[in-house]
Amino acid sequence: MKNARPLWNEYFMKIAELVASRSTCLRRKVGAIIVRENQILSTGYNGAPKGVPHCEDVGCLRTKMNVPAGERHELCRGIHAEQNAIIQAAVNGVSVKGGTIYCTHQPCSICAKMIVNAEIKNVYIADSYPDKLAESMFVDASVNLILVDLSAKDHLKKIL
Repeated sequence: MKNARPLWNEYFMKIAELVASRSTCLRRKVGAIIVRENQILSTGYNGAPKGVPHCEDVGCLRTKMNVPAGERHELCRGIHAEQNAIIQAAVNGVSVKGGTIYCTHQPCSICAKMIVNAEIKNVYIADSYPDKLAESMFVDASVNLILVDLSAKDHLKKIL
């Protein structure tokens, strides 16, 4: 009996989950990968910029300042996974235009702006995140937001 090969969406989401395991964030481990034509272009996870101490080493600035989740993103030493994936593609001279991003969590409004300007048209997520501004920007820019539920038989659900 043959082993069932995972569908592309399942395959890429599982890779995004593995990428998230590299995160140094104490609050939420997030991974992202950008693909085009079933080829991985770039990966990213959330954590401190190169050369900056990691939260797991020095503590979480947001926790120390009692900043609630989903607010005041600028009060964090970390870079989001989606941002890192886009930046790494740029550093390596790889265009992500027309690509698809797989994220373990729904992008925030800051990441949504970057995704829109990077001309990524499909965003697959494993977990939602309550950010109405991000959702509104995706709608306005005709970016598809699709939930990947790996536990369901039909594991794709278009959100926007």
